[in-house]
Amino acid sequence: MESEMLQSPLLGLGEEDESDLTDWNLPLAFMKKRHCEKIEGSKSLAQSWRMKDRMKTVSVALVLCLNVGVDPPDVVKTTPCARLECWIDPLSMGPQKALETIGANLQKQYENWQPRARYKQSLDPTVDEVKKLCTSLRRNAKEERVLFHYNGHGVPRPTVNGEIWVFNKNYTQYIPLSIYDLQTWMGSPSIFVYDCSNAGLIVKSFKQFALQREQELEVAAINPNHPLAQMPLPPSMKNCIQLAACEASELLPMIPDLPADLFTSCLTTPIKIALRWFCMQKSVRLVPGVTLDLIEKIPGRLNDRRTPLGELNWIFTAITDTIAWNVLPRDLFQKLFRQDLLVASLFRNFLLAERIMRSYNCTPVSSPRLPPTYMHAMWQAWDLAVDICLSQLPTIIEEGTAFRHSPFFAEQLTAFQVWLTMGVENRNPPEQLPIVLQVLLSQVHRLRALDLLGRFLDLGPWAVSLALSVGIFPYVLKLLQSSARELRPLLVFIWAKILAVDSSCQADLVKDNGHKYFLSVLADPYMPAEHRTMTAFILAVIVNNYNTGQEACLQGNLIAICLEQLNDPHPLLRQWVAICLGRIWQNFDSARWCGVRDSAHEKLYSLLSDPIPEVRCAAVFALGTFVGNSAERTDHSTTIDHNVAMMLAQLINDGSPMVRKELVVALSHLVVQYESNFCTVALQFMEEEKNYPLPSPAATEGGSLTPVRDGPCTPRLRSVSSYGNIRAVTTARNLNKSLQNLSLNEESGSSVAFSPGNLSTSSSASSTLGSPENEEYILSFETIDKMRRVSSYSSLNSLIGVSFNSVYTQIWRVLLHLAADPYPDVSDLAMKVLNSIAYKATVNARPQRILDTSSLTQSAPASPTNKGMHIHQVGGSPPTTSTSSSSLTNDVTKQPVSRDMASVRPANAGGVGVQYTPHSHQFPRTRKMFDKGPEQTADDADDAVGHKSFISATVQTGFCEWSAKYFAQPVMKIPEEHDLESQIRKEREWRFLRNARVRKQAQKIIQKGISRLDDQIFLNRNPGVPSVVKFHPFTPCIAVADKDSICFWDWEKGEKLDYFHNGNPRYTRITAMEYLNGQDCSLLLTATDDGAIRVWKNFADLEKNPEMVTAWQGLSDMLPTTRGLARRVSIYLDRSKQGGIPDFIEMPSTGWPCSNHDKSVCEEGLGLGLEMEMEMEVEMEVEVEVEMEVEVEMEVEMEMEMEMEMEMEMGLGLGLGLGRWRSPHEKHKRICAELSALSTALQRCGGGTQDIPTGADSCVTSLSCDSHRSLIVAGLGDGSIRVFDRRMALSECRVMTYREHTAWVVKAYLQKHPEGNIMSVSVNGDVRFFDPRMPEPVKVLQIVKGLTALDIHPQANLFACGSMNQFTAIYNGNGELINNIKYYDGFMGQRVGAISCLAFHPHWPHLAVGSNDYYISVYSVEKRVR
Repeated sequence: MESEMLQSPLLGLGEEDESDLTDWNLPLAFMKKRHCEKIEGSKSLAQSWRMKDRMKTVSVALVLCLNVGVDPPDVVKTTPCARLECWIDPLSMGPQKALETIGANLQKQYENWQPRARYKQSLDPTVDEVKKLCTSLRRNAKEERVLFHYNGHGVPRPTVNGEIWVFNKNYTQYIPLSIYDLQTWMGSPSIFVYDCSNAGLIVKSFKQFALQREQELEVAAINPNHPLAQMPLPPSMKNCIQLAACEASELLPMIPDLPADLFTSCLTTPIKIALRWFCMQKSVRLVPGVTLDLIEKIPGRLNDRRTPLGELNWIFTAITDTIAWNVLPRDLFQKLFRQDLLVASLFRNFLLAERIMRSYNCTPVSSPRLPPTYMHAMWQAWDLAVDICLSQLPTIIEEGTAFRHSPFFAEQLTAFQVWLTMGVENRNPPEQLPIVLQVLLSQVHRLRALDLLGRFLDLGPWAVSLALSVGIFPYVLKLLQSSARELRPLLVFIWAKILAVDSSCQADLVKDNGHKYFLSVLADPYMPAEHRTMTAFILAVIVNNYNTGQEACLQGNLIAICLEQLNDPHPLLRQWVAICLGRIWQNFDSARWCGVRDSAHEKLYSLLSDPIPEVRCAAVFALGTFVGNSAERTDHSTTIDHNVAMMLAQLINDGSPMVRKELVVALSHLVVQYESNFCTVALQFMEEEKNYPLPSPAATEGGSLTPVRDGPCTPRLRSVSSYGNIRAVTTARNLNKSLQNLSLNEESGSSVAFSPGNLSTSSSASSTLGSPENEEYILSFETIDKMRRVSSYSSLNSLIGVSFNSVYTQIWRVLLHLAADPYPDVSDLAMKVLNSIAYKATVNARPQRILDTSSLTQSAPASPTNKGMHIHQVGGSPPTTSTSSSSLTNDVTKQPVSRDMASVRPANAGGVGVQYTPHSHQFPRTRKMFDKGPEQTADDADDAVGHKSFISATVQTGFCEWSAKYFAQPVMKIPEEHDLESQIRKEREWRFLRNARVRKQAQKIIQKGISRLDDQIFLNRNPGVPSVVKFHPFTPCIAVADKDSICFWDWEKGEKLDYFHNGNPRYTRITAMEYLNGQDCSLLLTATDDGAIRVWKNFADLEKNPEMVTAWQGLSDMLPTTRGLARRVSIYLDRSKQGGIPDFIEMPSTGWPCSNHDKSVCEEGLGLGLEMEMEMEVEMEVEVEVEMEVEVEMEVEMEMEMEMEMEMEMGLGLGLGLGRWRSPHEKHKRICAELSALSTALQRCGGGTQDIPTGADSCVTSLSCDSHRSLIVAGLGDGSIRVFDRRMALSECRVMTYREHTAWVVKAYLQKHPEGNIMSVSVNGDVRFFDPRMPEPVKVLQIVKGLTALDIHPQANLFACGSMNQFTAIYNGNGELINNIKYYDGFMGQRVGAISCLAFHPHWPHLAVGSNDYYISVYSVEKRVR
């Protein structure tokens, strides 16, 4: 049960009584994630962070046109003028030497950024030399990038025609070089750097020529005969990048304190020029003693972050990266700053060039163009870092003092932390994210940076994608090589977040041996369970559908490490260890056999009974992939598969639909592996179903009932799905497509005596075949249900053989049972598997019978042993075989805990039996009988492959992907309901205030005293005959159930709010409803007379459609029957233990057919019956257990001791009658299923079952308990009332027996006040009050005869009873008649039909009455009292 223990704010409920604060402490049922969201994985995000076309600049052409000593004619230089080229004064040495020195220096400056590139210098070249250089570099570079650096300080400016200038051989002329030709020689991809005046002209011309080339390419592609097509195709210039020093109309700055090649200096020596520029600003006066000469002496190396120069370079890299990431579009950032190391460096430095050169009225240009960045706020952080560094410079150089490191990174981490802590939900990404990555390089700040990074990634998948786009991946991958233990939890958390969003990183991890890091963490017993859980998830991703990862982890001993932690107390760890095992041996035979050697499958069995459904589901998944391995089978592996399959089959009635869905998938793996065997079984079942007649329920009268199901089960409406639109229209319902070929359309209004005999042949195996991909199934829902209930086992024995123990037959019957599951998703999956095999069996040649009936020697079954073999023989033919025809619902039960014999209810009195062997020890070690399946032609072989892939593709649950979503979502975030200012919290406060107001106002009315209860405040015609009615505890909403649908009415406004189909088969009806979480977000629980439970949400909601939260088979042995007005029932006495023939005893009462061996009693208006087992054929044991699909956390268990009144108010009860509710694993909460006995449940949190012997041969019909949950009062079918004290030993716990009633007890109720009496009512209308301390009744009243419905108001001292004689009587607690509500003639008279149901409101003095004429009425006290 979902724990929502929220401490209420006193100020919020200060106006109400303090007792109303208990609303905050009540647990919520069915509110776990698996109930609130669809079981499916998250949609994968577009993987934009990983560069698909990562490049490298492998060649660099350095073209210098300086012509030292000669100025170009079109440039007039100032005096003095900027002279330095590559920090060399050309006039300080000879022209040729200066040229060579400048070229060498430029190459060294580039080598700082890309040392491995191939450099070629071309000093004062000619056109031919440039052509030769470019073509040579392109030829060697192939598809990689080439850089072309052009310095045109000694030649004229570029022309508008798209030309730059070089020299002739004698240096007597300037020769133009067309950019078009340069493009042709350089090819693509390339990067061009232009350091000359009017450089923007070159960029414009380049784009024009590139566009011209694209047009030429298009023309040549469209028209092969065009002259352009005959010429060599020009290369595309799409992947070319350009950096230009200035705009088309600008000249380069000539300030003498700056170098002449200022743009080149910014691109290649950014720190040096940045410091020089900083010293030229007015702000340098704040740093006394710093001069241009002193800057040249700054100590350290650029690549050593511990030195002043290295630290400045590190800070500069972080700041420019951050500016680019914050300003540029994501795709452009990836292309320029993450694709190529040299390009990234040049563009980071280009940002500095823009800042410096704009201060001299010169605007650098780039293509692709960047947004302006020179005013970004991060430049102020750079200025501060430079200021701090330079302020230390005089003392460091002169006095040798130690260098104090900059606080820049610590301050940026603090800013990032503030963003994480104080930021609102919807905000811009943090500016500091790229800096956090840089900090990971520092050991000093690494721990803090990883912690903050983990907190950021925890914000959700968007944060992970953002971090990956920045470039986090190589950093955290490299850190896996660290041996520091303190980093382990942080790295595990970060990697879990990354892999939850992008599982493709598995290949990178294995390639870098990162999996070894996580194997060591998982094997570390000192790691907290939470971190080992994340590690198990990481390893599960590494081995998921990745053979290399499976092999690497298998060698790393992953299976043994996982098996050691299967029984860890942490449920999430158990879950992911099981998933990890299931994935490592999925389609990987070596891992499977490793698991066999370690008995992995047997160790996983323990998780099949785990209290947490997700853990059970993971275990089923692991065992499913274990048997689903497609490798060649041996006798040993086949035996193992059979054992695993029979263990899995025990989960057939698991309370969680998630587990049952995974069970279908696991069994489908087995079906694929042993396809031919299942085809044989399927054909036999289809043949039997076709030839077996069933009586029609239409021919059955009320007094002579047969204990078989009424008829085939109609499939749920297509509109009824767990997450689909299930709002039904009263006039027409969309039936399952598989029924379209049946004459059962409800729209036609035709009355059909519905029985299997009426089914058209198209519903059987001889129908027109449809492929599994189509919705037109071979096996319709009716066919499968009929197969499930009536197929004989005797002929199957001749086919399969007793020695084989019918493993395939048992699994087939399990799948048949799952195809009739109340949860649509489970049913649909099982239908797919069954129809897939039916399709395969019918398209192939029909297999021959392997053994003839006459040649088969049938041996008697072994005796029952404690190893788990359970055999039940029912009288019938043949009497000597180990067979028992039984409803599949109980064929495969879970192994009994405390009894040697399992209860098996016969579905057909005269049927033959079945031998059931649920334990793996009983199987023979052979499969020779099925070595060859149906013969296949060559064409069929291909079809078989497609068939297997079809099953695997369509039969999936998404459980593992859904489980992985946990790691993608925030885990550190405070839940919204705990946030005092959140919308959810405010809504809860409002609801709880409303609840307190309803209680208070209702109590005031009740305290005034109730003299009459006949003011009709609501009357309306229900779409169907009301069978159950239930008030919502706090809203003016009333739920009215008819046979298979539920209608919601607003009894204050008189409006119909909703009407939808419950999804139960047509031969069943709704018999009970209960509101869960009535005090908060209400759910509706419905029970039907086939034992199925369904829970709904979003009902009566105008904005949302009703959705099924969960459903399960509460009781697996229910035998619905047709009831007439005579209210008679046939009790079927099972004489199977004596081998006798069953006989029938008729008794006049309201109830159900029940066997002496296994009684099932369902009172009208209560949904589920009672299951009893004979013990020594003398005493009956009643198992008073009902298991809700809930988990109770430890803190909830401490809160369970709450008052019965509050339990009643919150609607946590299940009005389901008394029952042994075998929904075996959704534990922690066992609820005594009769509504008034609800509180019994809450005492036994997580406890085992309690069997209380009633000492009677009759069934229990009603239960109640006191407020302390100690005394239990049971009403029985023989009229006796028995009182039990649960605190005493079982042999002594029956403390009182009253035998005053002579007929069936309709209601037994123990009043809740300390001196409370026992009130009981029988079907004859006699009401008796007993003092539990006295043997005789205190008071006896005679009320209505022909009692059809009765209810007791939990607050007021009232009870009401309805009669088939068209009236309702209301009495006070003393038995005094308050008033009758009768049928009156006349125009204004009330119309009251035969009463079908009635119910009091839990708080208000309101009574809802439903009658057989479709009308529903609500009566209250007089208006002046209200």
